[in-house]
Amino acid sequence: MSKNPYESQKLLGEYLLFHYGKKEEILPWKRGPIDALNFPQRTVESLMSGLDEFKLHAKALDVGCAVGASTFVLGKYFDEVLGIDYSQSFIDAAKKLAADNSIDYSYLVEGEHFVETKAFPPNYRGDIDFQVGDAMNLPSSLDSYDLVHAANLICRLPEPKKFLNRLPDLVKKGGYLILATPFTWLEEYTPRSKWIGSGDSKEKLEELLSPWFKLEYEEDLPFLIREHRRKYQYSVSWGSRWIRL
Repeated sequence: MSKNPYESQKLLGEYLLFHYGKKEEILPWKRGPIDALNFPQRTVESLMSGLDEFKLHAKALDVGCAVGASTFVLGKYFDEVLGIDYSQSFIDAAKKLAADNSIDYSYLVEGEHFVETKAFPPNYRGDIDFQVGDAMNLPSSLDSYDLVHAANLICRLPEPKKFLNRLPDLVKKGGYLILATPFTWLEEYTPRSKWIGSGDSKEKLEELLSPWFKLEYEEDLPFLIREHRRKYQYSVSWGSRWIRL
C-alpha cells in the first residue's frame, strides 16, 4: 500500500467527532446546519428506509468504514457486519469501541488547543468485526453479502472503477448496495484520467452499475466535518440504494 494520508492523530480526532460527537461538541453555535449532523448513521437508516426486515443470519459489508459508526448502525439490522478501512488508526479506534464500548480522544478547538472527550458506539445486536483493507484490492476470500455499504469512498480512491467492478461479486443477487458520494474529485486522491465523469458523475456511475444493479432510491445527504470550532467542511453526498439484479 502507498502512504496513507489518513494516519494522523488530528485527523483521527476529527473523524471520531464526525462519527460520534454530540451536537454541542460539533456545532456549539445557535445557528448552523444541524441537518448535516450524524451523517454516518443517516447513510444507513435513511437509505435503508422502507426495506423489509432482513432474514436471520443476514450479513453486511461496510467498505471505507473509517472509525466505524455506520458499521455499528448496520449491526442493529444484520447478524454479521464487517467494516473495512484503509487506515490502521481508524480501524484500531473502531476495534477499541467494539471491545470497550467507549474510546477517549481529543479534538481541536483552535491553534494547538485540544479538548478531551469520549465516544460511545450506538447500540447494536449483530457480531461486528473490523479489518484494515484496500477497497481497490479487497480479499478474494470475502463472501457475498446481503448488503454492501460504502459512504464517501469512491472519490477518495486512486482507481474507483476497481472497487465498482468488484461489487457484482460482493452483493448477493436480490441484495442491496448503498452508496453515498459527494463526487469531490481531487487529483491529490484520484488522477484526473480515473475520475468517473466531470459534471456528469451521477449519470456515469449509473451507467457503470446498470448491468448488475437497478437504482431503487436516492436522497441528498448533507454532512458537516468540523476542523476547529470556527472552520467546517459542509458538503452534500448523493445517497443511493441499488438492488442486485
